[in-house]
Amino acid sequence: MEVFTNWQTWQRAEPELRRLLPASTCDALAAAVGFALAYHGDQQRPTGAPYAEHLLEAVEVLVRGAGVTDPDVLCAAVLHDVVEDTPCTIEDVRTAFGDRVAGMVAWVTKPETAGGADRKASKEAYLKGLADAPDDAILVKLADRASNVQTLRNLAPQKQREYYAQTVRYIMPLAAARAWWAEWYASWAEAHRDLA
Repeated sequence: MEVFTNWQTWQRAEPELRRLLPASTCDALAAAVGFALAYHGDQQRPTGAPYAEHLLEAVEVLVRGAGVTDPDVLCAAVLHDVVEDTPCTIEDVRTAFGDRVAGMVAWVTKPETAGGADRKASKEAYLKGLADAPDDAILVKLADRASNVQTLRNLAPQKQREYYAQTVRYIMPLAAARAWWAEWYASWAEAHRDLA
């Protein structure tokens, strides 16, 4: 299973991105990274790593793994958690990056769980609903989840099992029709089959 953890900061990612992508795409990505970091601030991943690592890993999976070069998809990958995890709104994203990027971000943003609502049921409904998402939003979700699960062993055992089950049940079917993604997720599932 290939792991995508080389682009942990924009300073590390940018030189390679500038070799791989048009300047206009890199400039758009730089703007998206700046926007995301302004909102995410000092947030950390569950592992304690800076949150920016996750956003850049998602871009790395898309570019180096799946060969995605669409600037809107790449910007949406950087911005995919900004509405869910910060005070940023979809309208803020739309104003800064346009309707298409905002649409992708909206699709991958988990809805807030109301007061007494069952969080697990809400998350499962969200994951199930991704089957209706447009292809570009699915690419963003596949990259987001790949970033999260490639280092699954760093999480608590119960969280590992939950993430494994959710990924096999909801995410792998999204990957099935996309050759590179299907292969990556199959190798990931094999490497983690003890969690089944």
